[in-house]
Amino acid sequence: MVPNDSTRSEREFQDLLRRLELALDASQIGVWQHDLEKHEISWDGQMHRLYQTGRKSGLVATSVWTNAIHPDDRERAEREFDDAVASRGQYNSEFRIVWPDGDVRYIRSRAHFYVSEEGAPSFIGAEWDVTADVRLNAEAARQRAVAEARALALEQSAARIEYAAEHDYLTGLPNRRLFDKRLAQLAEDPTVSTLAVLHLDLDEFKQINDGYGHSAGDAVLRAAALRIEAGLPKGSIAARIGGDEFVIILVNFTGVDVLQQIARDVQRRLRKKIRFGADLLQSGASIGISWSADRSDANLLAESDIALYHAKAAGRDRIQFFTQQLKDELMAKRQIGEELKLALEGGEFVPFYQVQLDARTRAIVGLEALVRWQHAERGLLVPGDFLKVADEYGLSADIDAAILRRVLKDRRDWEGRGVPVPRIAVNISGQRLYDPHLMEDLLSLDIPQSAIVFELIETIFLDDCDDEMLQSVEQIKQMGIEIEIDDFGSGHASLIGLVRLRPTRLKIDRQLVDEIDTSDEQRRVVKSIIEIAKALGVSVIAEGVETEGHATTLAKLGCETLQGFALGRPVPASEIDGIFVSPVAG
Repeated sequence: MVPNDSTRSEREFQDLLRRLELALDASQIGVWQHDLEKHEISWDGQMHRLYQTGRKSGLVATSVWTNAIHPDDRERAEREFDDAVASRGQYNSEFRIVWPDGDVRYIRSRAHFYVSEEGAPSFIGAEWDVTADVRLNAEAARQRAVAEARALALEQSAARIEYAAEHDYLTGLPNRRLFDKRLAQLAEDPTVSTLAVLHLDLDEFKQINDGYGHSAGDAVLRAAALRIEAGLPKGSIAARIGGDEFVIILVNFTGVDVLQQIARDVQRRLRKKIRFGADLLQSGASIGISWSADRSDANLLAESDIALYHAKAAGRDRIQFFTQQLKDELMAKRQIGEELKLALEGGEFVPFYQVQLDARTRAIVGLEALVRWQHAERGLLVPGDFLKVADEYGLSADIDAAILRRVLKDRRDWEGRGVPVPRIAVNISGQRLYDPHLMEDLLSLDIPQSAIVFELIETIFLDDCDDEMLQSVEQIKQMGIEIEIDDFGSGHASLIGLVRLRPTRLKIDRQLVDEIDTSDEQRRVVKSIIEIAKALGVSVIAEGVETEGHATTLAKLGCETLQGFALGRPVPASEIDGIFVSPVAG
C-alpha cells in the first residue's frame, strides 16, 4: 500500500519533533509552558533534570519553581515574570536555584508571550544552566580585581619608594636628590627671575649628640626642619641634605637685603630652645649664601657651601655671602691639604731643634723638636704656613707621629756618635690622645725611659677634659714619657685641670715673657704661675726668651728652664753636634 501525502506529512512532522527533542536533549535546554488562564506549568524532561525534581515530564505546581529559586533571588525573579505577564512581552531573567543536595546553580530563562488558536494566553520559554559561564566570568572578574589591586599596590609602592628616595626619613623634608631636581627645574622656569641657595649647618649639634644622645639629636633636627619651613616665603624649598646640614632655595627675591633678612630670621628661630624630656636644648645655625640674578644654578650649591665653610671658620651664628675671594682662599687651602697628604707620604716633614737651658747654669737640659715642612717648591715652611690647614683636614696627628719617628731616629744617630742627648720635647695633638691605637703605636717605637717629652697645648686640659683623655695621659706617663703643658697662660687653663693632669712641667707662653722687663703686671703674673707650679711640684720653662734681660729676670723670678732666640735658634738635626761641642751664645 502506497502511503498518501497526508500520511507522509504526519510521519515527517513526527520525525522533525524527534530531531528537535534530540537537539534539545543535546543542548540541555529545558522547555516550559505557563498557561496564564489555568495557572498551569508544564515542563519537559530537561526542565525536571535542570531542577532535580526526580520527574520526567508533566504539569508542575507554581510553588515547585518558586521554592527552587534561591531565597536571595526569589522576589526579583517573581517580579520580573509578573512584569512580563503585565506587558505581555518578552520574559528575560537569570537567577539561582538550589538543588535538593544544596548545590547552587545559575539558570537563564527566556520566554515569549503566546496566544493559542483558542485564545488561551501563555508563555512558552526555555531555560538552561549557565553555572559554568557565571563561575568562569566570576573567576575572570576576580582575577581582574586581583590584577587591578596588585597594579594599584605596585603603583602605591612605587610612589612610596619614590617618595622615600626623594625625602629625608627623619624630618620629611626633601633630600639632596629632590633638592637637585627642583633647583634644576627652577633654573629653567621662565617665571623665576632670581635664585638663591642658603646653606645651613647647626651650631652645637655635635655637642648635643655627644652629651644627650642621638635621640636628642634627632629631636633637634626635627624641630629645626619645622622652624626652617615655618619662616620661609611662598615658593621656597627647604631640604635636609645630610647630618645637620639644611639648604633653602629662594626665588624671585628683590635683593641681597631680603636674603640677609630671611637668613637672620631663620637664625632667630633656630636659636630658640628645644625641650627634650627634662632638658632644654639650644642650637643655632651658621649660614652660607649664594645667589644669581639670572636664575643660573650652575654653582649655587657649591658656592653656598664655600660661604658656609667660611661662616663656620669665623665662629658660630654667622652669615656669609659667597665671593670669588672666598673661593680662591678655599681652593688654596684644599691645594695645601692635598700637598700635605703627599708630603706625609714623601717624608717631607722634618724636626728642627731648639735648645732649652738651665736658667742658672745655662747648660743644655733639653731640646724641643719643632716641625718644618721641606716643601719641594716653596722651600722650608714653618708651622704657621700649614698647621691650621692640617688641623682642618685631620692631619695633625699624622704629622705628630711622623716627627716623633724622625726624632727617635735622630736621637739614635746622635747617641751612636757619642753626643750627650738630653730629653726631647715633641708636640702631641689632642686628636691623637683619642686614637685607640696610640699606645700600640708608641710601644712599637721602643722609646727609652725619660728620653721623650710630650707637649700638650693648654686648651687640651680645660675643666671638661674627659676620662678617656686622662687615661691616655696616664698610660703615656707609665711608659716613661713625661708630659709638658705648652703655651700656659695663653688661654683658659684652670688649676683644676692642672691638678688632674699632673704634668712634669709647664711652659709659660711667650706673650707673658715679651714685656716681663717693662711691665710690673706681667712680672707678677709670671711670678704667680711659677709659685703655683712649685706648689704643685711642677717645673717651669719660659719660652720666647728674646733678650738677655728676659733671661735674667726669669731666673730671678724662679723660672728653672729657658728657651728662645736669645739662647739658640731652631736648627736641623745635622747641626746638633756643633751645639753640644760649642758654647751657647749668651
